[in-house]
Amino acid sequence: MTDRRETPRPARRTSSPKSKHTAPDDWSEGERIAKWLARAGIASRRESEALIEKGLVTVNGKKLTSPAFKVTGNETIQVRGKKVKQPEATRLWRYHKPSGLITTTIDPAGRRTIFDELPKHLPRVMTVGRLDLTTEGLLLLTNDGELARTLELPRNEFQRSYRARAHGKVTPEKLKELADGITVDRVTYAPIIAELERETGTNNWIRVTLTEGKKREVRRALEAVGLEVNRLIRTHYGPFELGDLPPGGVEEVLPSQLNELLGSYLPARKPTGRPSQKRARGGQRAGQRRTPSKPRHHQ
Repeated sequence: MTDRRETPRPARRTSSPKSKHTAPDDWSEGERIAKWLARAGIASRRESEALIEKGLVTVNGKKLTSPAFKVTGNETIQVRGKKVKQPEATRLWRYHKPSGLITTTIDPAGRRTIFDELPKHLPRVMTVGRLDLTTEGLLLLTNDGELARTLELPRNEFQRSYRARAHGKVTPEKLKELADGITVDRVTYAPIIAELERETGTNNWIRVTLTEGKKREVRRALEAVGLEVNRLIRTHYGPFELGDLPPGGVEEVLPSQLNELLGSYLPARKPTGRPSQKRARGGQRAGQRRTPSKPRHHQ
């Protein structure tokens, strides 16, 4: 993952009066438009910057050319000609992704996506990272692109845990090779903690914990040491766990739990409103650990 591109701020004006069609002279007010769009759930900050560069974002009728523009939210902001509503309070959902669904909005090949299967009562949401077609388990959903980005960034070291069923013999040497960090096809993976859970004939159940979440990381790393994964279930993402959430089930994390579990990682604004306790497809309203291990704060 490459670092997010930062756009230099323009020089501050001192002589001309402020106009609602220009960026504020006082940079202490408002926030960058890409970040605001991300909080509004339009797209990630990087994707929002791309929309701006394509000329698809306007503020008070003026087409933007730079993501350095700041807004307070009192402006008329449009994307592709449609007005964007004020960002809502940050919300987060746990979703048990079944095998066989693509984690994308639209699949050119016509395969079913998670958005085809999500309950219709959900607002516009985006995923925190992705799970492969055949990977099952915990997938976090949010209406806040900034929160999604925070949870995805490798430097924040939110641990992901999986249960992998793999064909092959598990040895201490193989587990140590993973723990030391491994390079596969010129892609280097950070240390991966793998522990043998139980043996079932020629297959083994292995508990895998990592912090990067690169594309197909678990499968590729295990295959590199002679372990062929034939089933993969994500059980934890940071302080959130799959628990007994059934396949296809969705449960919203309560605002109080969100504050407790993520703390300073949340945007600097107080969530409002009470989330629905409705849970799709027979789920229950429990699942988060009450005393989770905290992600490391090292920034």
